[in-house]
Amino acid sequence: MENIFAPWRMAYIQVSKKQEGCIFCDFLREDNDEERLILHRGKNCFVIFNAFPYNPGHLMVAPYRHTADYEMLSDEEMLELHRLGGTCIEVLKKVMTPQGFNLGINLGKVAGAGFDGHLHLHVVPRWNGDTNFMPVFAEVRVVAEGLRETYKRMKDAWPL
Repeated sequence: MENIFAPWRMAYIQVSKKQEGCIFCDFLREDNDEERLILHRGKNCFVIFNAFPYNPGHLMVAPYRHTADYEMLSDEEMLELHRLGGTCIEVLKKVMTPQGFNLGINLGKVAGAGFDGHLHLHVVPRWNGDTNFMPVFAEVRVVAEGLRETYKRMKDAWPL
């Protein structure tokens, strides 16, 4: 039997109470981007790592403005949201050489939004063989690289 060690997942498993407020808004108010895994701050939107990723390099792009209404984004927010998504893909290709990507926005709890009050675009790098039996049988995902290591590599490669 092969042992899989992913100690950072315990924080997610043991969370019994959701954070009050909005993680996106709360984290932005702090001057602690590295600790909060904020990769980039743009004019209208920012890029942050998913602390409980599906895969290494799982990023989220969100507007600064607290909104769940995709259709109410300003033209500037909409453009920057998707342009930053493109930059995420560009940097992930350079740093992690994925073979594909999933991009998506979950609007509302029933659509799978973990934080349904503040919309965000998921950018998830994918590799052949990155899925296995673990999610099906154990309801566990195994992420092969630690968040801090991935953050550093991505930060170093992010265009200024």
